[in-house]
Amino acid sequence: MKIKKENTNSKPITSSPLGVGGFTGLSFPFFIAKRYLISKKSHNAINIISGISVVGVCIGTMALIIVLSAFNGLSDLVSSLYNSFDADIEITAKQGKTFITTTQQLQALKKINGIAYYSEIMEGNALLKYGEKQCVATIKGVDSNFVKMSSFDTLVSDGVFNLKNNNVVIGKGLGNILQTGPGEVFTAISVYAPKRGNVSTFDAEGGLNEQKVYAAGAFSINDEFDYKYVLTDIDKARKLFDYTNEVTAIEMSLKPNIDVEAVQKSVAMVMGSKYEIKNRQQQNALLYKTLKSEKLWTFIILVFILIIATFNVIGSLTMLIIEKKKDIGILHNMGADSQLIRKIFLIEGMLITFVGAALGILLGTLICWLQIKFSLVRFTEGYVVDAYPIKMQVMDFIMVLGVVLLIGFFAAWYPVRVFTKKHLVF
Repeated sequence: MKIKKENTNSKPITSSPLGVGGFTGLSFPFFIAKRYLISKKSHNAINIISGISVVGVCIGTMALIIVLSAFNGLSDLVSSLYNSFDADIEITAKQGKTFITTTQQLQALKKINGIAYYSEIMEGNALLKYGEKQCVATIKGVDSNFVKMSSFDTLVSDGVFNLKNNNVVIGKGLGNILQTGPGEVFTAISVYAPKRGNVSTFDAEGGLNEQKVYAAGAFSINDEFDYKYVLTDIDKARKLFDYTNEVTAIEMSLKPNIDVEAVQKSVAMVMGSKYEIKNRQQQNALLYKTLKSEKLWTFIILVFILIIATFNVIGSLTMLIIEKKKDIGILHNMGADSQLIRKIFLIEGMLITFVGAALGILLGTLICWLQIKFSLVRFTEGYVVDAYPIKMQVMDFIMVLGVVLLIGFFAAWYPVRVFTKKHLVF
């Protein structure tokens, strides 16, 4: 009987786990890390700390989503309030208070692509007096295009928008101070403004222009406007402030989906270097910078809180590495090197972070949706809106997820790098 000779040229079966059972690349360490995540540990404390780690990341992520969405809602609300009063583009003189526009300039502005309407403005401060009550206000004279440009008549909450004859539209705050408003047709509001030029200081009354007006309507935007502005016809404003055809500004509204910067450049070419051409954000630069900086600093503070919450990931991985010391030895005997073992526990930490981040994003989105749909958090009476405004933006979600995963990576990298050195058996 012939004995079959062994084939001495055959290659030995590799002991590397990267080639066992069809695992390739990251699939093997991911498989082991997933098993460690969902399986029961011998020490219940590890399960508890792992759960706390997930909950901590979840709450931190959820808070970031909710707070950023709330800031977006508030920013949009503030912007909408200012948008109702501020023009898309405003032209003012660089030097002096007033300027005179030529017919050629106005005709050229009409031809600029993207401009829907423009309105000439005459603005100045005056004293209002009604009975024994008085206050200082800003008189804003507008022409007939102003309502078409701004839809300001929709903001009139009491009375009507009517600037004909001796009618004005007054801010509700000013109406409260003077204790007057629409419907008071028997007693007029006296408006006083200093006369321009050389006026005798001995005759106080002779140095003032006076107009008698009636409040046809009252508008309500916010306190900054409600306690400051009175709208009147531009010709009456010019007469009150001793002007003829001068303006303090030209305000313009743009057509939808128009490049604002391109229109700004075209307007600057028409008007010349003596004028300032500002878009809506430039008119309220401090406001928009403040809103952005508040959102940024709130985000940074919450990120620091999230970093503290991820310390639980460090504790969880440290205890897991200690518990799996025997498994580490078995994996080494099967051919796993230190890089592969570290990769397993690093993926374990990233899985904890990702699960917490995913749950946080889902819960944050759900809470924001519930607030939008059902107005869970409401304001008391007297606010512009009934409920807290919320606006979710895709970039916020991407940014939050990226930051959370980055923090989770470093939180996992430290214990994996430090403690595997102590407990690797080879």
